Amino acid sequence: MPKKKILFLVTKATYGGAQKYVYDLVTNLSKAEFDVIVAYGERGRLAKDLAASGIKLREVPSLARDIAIFSDVKSFFEMLRMFRELQPDVIHLNSSKAAALGALAARIAHVQKIIFTVHGWPFKENRNLISRMFIYLASWITAHFSHAVIVVSQTDEKLAKHMWGIGKKVHFIPLGLSGFQTLPPNNGFRAMFGQIEPAKIAGSTLRLVTIGELTANKGIAYGIEATAMLAERGIDAVYVIAGEGEERDVLEALAKKCGVDDRMFFPGFVPDAARNLSGFDVFLLPSVKEGTPYVLLEAARTGIPTVATDVIDEDLATKIPNMQLVRARDVLALTDAIVALSKVPRAARAQTDIFPLSEMVQGTVLLYQ
Repeated sequence: MPKKKILFLVTKATYGGAQKYVYDLVTNLSKAEFDVIVAYGERGRLAKDLAASGIKLREVPSLARDIAIFSDVKSFFEMLRMFRELQPDVIHLNSSKAAALGALAARIAHVQKIIFTVHGWPFKENRNLISRMFIYLASWITAHFSHAVIVVSQTDEKLAKHMWGIGKKVHFIPLGLSGFQTLPPNNGFRAMFGQIEPAKIAGSTLRLVTIGELTANKGIAYGIEATAMLAERGIDAVYVIAGEGEERDVLEALAKKCGVDDRMFFPGFVPDAARNLSGFDVFLLPSVKEGTPYVLLEAARTGIPTVATDVIDEDLATKIPNMQLVRARDVLALTDAIVALSKVPRAARAQTDIFPLSEMVQGTVLLYQ
């Protein structure tokens, strides 16, 4: 029986939740059953890691650019030519821009099966009404052209069920997590600072950490303001935000304005950052918009006390020990939760099968077939 050809499409082959999802799927699919190709716009760590794993890659250069009519039209026709050339049995779309253009091109190319994974509906973002309506329409069109829509959070599943004509296509397949080992606490603390000098701390210093892109959706500004509020209460805390993004300058300026710039640390992207969580007291997820973030699953596996906002699924929260949910954008509630959880012992290390990767892969393969 011939192999089924699966073409994955992602806007950026850099590093983030969607990219980790693609990597975990393509590297765990049976090589005897599937011939896998990953197409992308912007090259980055994902492309390097996939190449090292022997996965075939295709670059769509115009897809890497920001939304613009000329480049979007060009990338659409590049994808259309690629689909007709490769003739995949399945196209698996990831990230909004690649999915919107790819779904239409795949329909025109008569691809047998088009699957779209939603890594958080983009119309949930805090935008003006006209922008949200436009993004909602684009999301609906993408889902309409797809044969199956995968959601990784139950909140997104509920939203999808209310989209006209989409409900029967929706499949909730929870994220799975591959195993990893944490470093000894002192080593983990040092490693999270990457190439910058580690913070000077005392035995009573509260060590806070966030792993994520420096974007408005991650709500890191509220974590900075909570750190300032802790200082007002006489609590010494350091806050390390491992990640890179467009909001870096804004966040550094906010830290200075709040008078805590000497206790805020931005080491940039830190490889395998989850291994370093052993060196911290509380993990913060102050997001204002999320799907199901991998970092939350990784934090749960290490047992670190976690404060997250109520934008994540309540059902997911019940599976994670030592986690407290607070209202998004509520600095006082965030601060109070940090103080409360800082007094809670770290939970026993979770087992690797709390969020089994095998179930995510199996559920997805069923849709391919």
